[in-house]
Amino acid sequence: MSAILEVTDLRCSIGGQPVVESVTFSVPATGITAVLGRNGVGKTSTLRGILGLIHRRGEVRLSGERVDALPTHRIVKRGVGYVPEDREVFAKLTVAENLALAERQRNPRREFVAELFPDLVNRRDQMAGTLSGGQQQMVSVARALMNDNQLLLVDEPTKGLAPKIVTEVADALEEAAKTVPILLVEQNLEVVKRLAHDAIVIDSGRVVHVGSAREILDDEELTQRLLGVHAERPADADTAAPSPEAHS
Repeated sequence: MSAILEVTDLRCSIGGQPVVESVTFSVPATGITAVLGRNGVGKTSTLRGILGLIHRRGEVRLSGERVDALPTHRIVKRGVGYVPEDREVFAKLTVAENLALAERQRNPRREFVAELFPDLVNRRDQMAGTLSGGQQQMVSVARALMNDNQLLLVDEPTKGLAPKIVTEVADALEEAAKTVPILLVEQNLEVVKRLAHDAIVIDSGRVVHVGSAREILDDEELTQRLLGVHAERPADADTAAPSPEAHS
C-alpha cells in the first residue's frame, strides 16, 4: 500500500530542548493510523513537527514530495488538516465564523460537515467560547473537514469528553476516514481499537514499535510493555467518562 506521509529521522525541539529524538515511520494512503505511547513521550510534538509548528530537522514527504523545508501555512495548503490537542477555537467568533475561517477551497464541504455535526448547524450563531468542551471539539474537527485534504493530523480528539460525545467524535472520524487518511494521537484505547488499522508506538521520542493496532491492543503483555496500561476493558467502561489525559 502506498504511503501518503513518510517521516524519516524527524528530530524536534522546543526552546532548544529536544522533544522528539529520532522518529521514522510512514502513513498509508487509506484508513486511520494511531500514534500511541505513554504521556510525555513526544506524540503531540511529532504531529507539530510534521506541520512545522516547532523547530524540526529530518525529512517529511507528503505524497512523495518533501515538505520539511516549507512553512506551516504552505503545508496546510498542500492538503494537511490539523485538529490540535486543545481545540483552539476562536472563542469570540460564532460557530459559523470559525468554520468559514477554515475554508480554503472554492466549494467547501459544508453539507458533509453539517451531516456529521447537526448540532453545530443549530448553534451556528452561538459564540464558540460558550460551547461545552465536547461541542468545541466538534468545531475543531469540523474545521479540518471543510476542505478536501490529503491527510488529517488529529491530536487527542476525545480527551476529557463524556462517553456520549466520545462516541460522536469517533463516529465522525470513522466517516471522515472513508475519504481521507488520518494520523491519530489518542489515549482512549477502545477508540483506537475501533478506528485504527495500524499503530505507531513512541517512547522517549523514538518509534519503538510499528504494527497492527488490534494486535497490540489484543495482547495484554505487549500493551503493558509498550503503553504501561492494561489491554483489558474495564467493566464500567460504557458508563464512566474517560479522565483527562496529560499533554503528550
